[in-house]
Amino acid sequence: MRVRRSLTIKQMAAVSGVALVTICFFIAIQLFHFVEQRREDYAQQLENIAHSVARPLSQAVLDVNLQETQHILNTLRPVGILNRADLVLPNQISTLHTHFPEGRPVPEWIMKGFDLPIKVTVPLFSPVANPDTAQPLAYLVLEADPYRMFQFFVSALSTMLTTYLLLALILSISISWCINRLIVKPLRAIARELESLPESEVHYHQLETRPRHQDDELGMLIRSYNRNQQLLDKALKAMQQTSNRFPNEAQFITRVEQRMHGSLAQKDFHIMLIGIDNLGEGEAACCPVISALLEELPEQSLLARLSYNEYALMVSEIERPFMAMRLAKQLMTRINAPQPLNDTPMALHPTGSIGIAQYQYVSGKTISAQQLLINARTARLSANQQGKNQILFFEPGLTAKIQRRMQQENEILHAMEKDDFALFIQPQLNMATGDVIGAEAFLRRKLCDGSYGLESDFIVVAEEIGVMAQLGYKMLELGCHILADWRLRGIVLPLSLNLSGVQIQQANFLPELRSLLSRYQIDHGQLVLEITETARIEDWPLALGVLSELRKLGISIELDDFGQGYSGLEYLDRLRNLPVDALKIDRLFVSTLPEDDAMVSIVASIARAMNIQLKAEGVETAAQREWLIANRINIGQGFLFSAPLSQADFETKFLLNATLEY
Repeated sequence: MRVRRSLTIKQMAAVSGVALVTICFFIAIQLFHFVEQRREDYAQQLENIAHSVARPLSQAVLDVNLQETQHILNTLRPVGILNRADLVLPNQISTLHTHFPEGRPVPEWIMKGFDLPIKVTVPLFSPVANPDTAQPLAYLVLEADPYRMFQFFVSALSTMLTTYLLLALILSISISWCINRLIVKPLRAIARELESLPESEVHYHQLETRPRHQDDELGMLIRSYNRNQQLLDKALKAMQQTSNRFPNEAQFITRVEQRMHGSLAQKDFHIMLIGIDNLGEGEAACCPVISALLEELPEQSLLARLSYNEYALMVSEIERPFMAMRLAKQLMTRINAPQPLNDTPMALHPTGSIGIAQYQYVSGKTISAQQLLINARTARLSANQQGKNQILFFEPGLTAKIQRRMQQENEILHAMEKDDFALFIQPQLNMATGDVIGAEAFLRRKLCDGSYGLESDFIVVAEEIGVMAQLGYKMLELGCHILADWRLRGIVLPLSLNLSGVQIQQANFLPELRSLLSRYQIDHGQLVLEITETARIEDWPLALGVLSELRKLGISIELDDFGQGYSGLEYLDRLRNLPVDALKIDRLFVSTLPEDDAMVSIVASIARAMNIQLKAEGVETAAQREWLIANRINIGQGFLFSAPLSQADFETKFLLNATLEY
């Protein structure tokens, strides 16, 4: 095993980087300090030069002797630091100035950064006047050559860079050498020692304590490694002594009791009794069938041997019967696998029976581990009487329920493989006018008889088996296909699709949706996404970000089944900031109208207070429709107007005659 990037190189790069950043800050601060000092020196020199000619220049100005004044100004030309000398009258009119040779150019950023050029202005008074009370005759303005300051800047910067970079290099090399000697070299020695170990010596190997590292972190690492190696060696020896033995029934019951009264006491779990016929030769884990079962078991499981062909299994982490049945079927598949006989062309065909008992935590009521094992054995004996390879739960009726659930799972997966899904459409109307103003699409699965329908617990099963995201994408694709078809035919009607909480939290949800919108050229306002208030959303900040992105894409957001979820005061306060365009009153509240209108009135008040549009779903009677219209809730959908229809039937009934009377 080769080291691709040495710790020495990494830490040297880190030290060098930190040193360079620190030096850059230090150079910048020191450079500005030096430049400021030089500015003050230049300003003092300019003032000294100005005062040296101030008296004769004042007399010349007082005598209005322009020739003498110009002569005095010209005497300043040999002064090396000057770039300009002007005589300015009190009204800021420049009268005379001295022509200096044109200086070399200075970068603009230097001029702005250091406020160049440096100027001083000295007032000129009459020689006989009192400077404290007299008015200036004129002003002498002197300007220093900025190129000299630029030369100083370049010189100082070059000197500091050279000095400090050399210092940083020396510092990096010194620190790197120290760290290499103290840490990297001992680590390399340990790595080489471990790499050269033969496999036979790995489990009991001990590292030698390094000199000068007995009381530091390296010494702690070596001691921890040696302690872990000792524990591993001890465990391996214990496993070798008990490799051919499983816990017996008494030990198994003790472990179950510990599970029932331990830290996980309030979580359900399952006990399985497994009977195997034609088990074959081999003791315990050496038996091919049992070895295969051990490979299938999840972590935190306990397998005990009760007799020659009967085993007890505690599945501590599985709480739901549906998941226990799935594991039992996986174990039965392993049991039924043919087992070749040594030195013969024949093979054993083991069969089995499995009984399952569920432990359910009920406060104040307990069942003993012994009774739980008896229940599982009773279920196993019943399974064995029904025939080979049967699986039964102890509770009557639970097995049939689990079998139906497994069948439903297979049907869903089969439908996904065959693409046997379609959208049925229900109209949304302005109930006051009868105009069709929108529609909602519902997912339907093709059933065995060729019709389309959807089980009441379809969404729950789809989420449990992990296909909800794929189904959600399929629904979006079918909806976009319908909208694209309507657009080509000149039909402009918003279509609502339900969005699951699982789908919102998928990382690829937004990219996939953008791809669908682009592929089908969906216009803004055509697609409406409904999210159920009771949706299981674990990361609300992420969900809110997704909803905001949907709004930017021109997609309307509606909150479905409002009032059935988390509508507490804290939730309502947060609702004000949600990017939601409409609230849909849950059908449960609409069904009580007009006799019991309290909940609908509350929801309506909340929506109006937040200035959010209201829609009613599940409108089934004319009395409900009249109450809703009377209370200014005009948009509704339900069986009073139409059940969800296939696309062709919906278009025939509603799009050819969009205004209907009820």
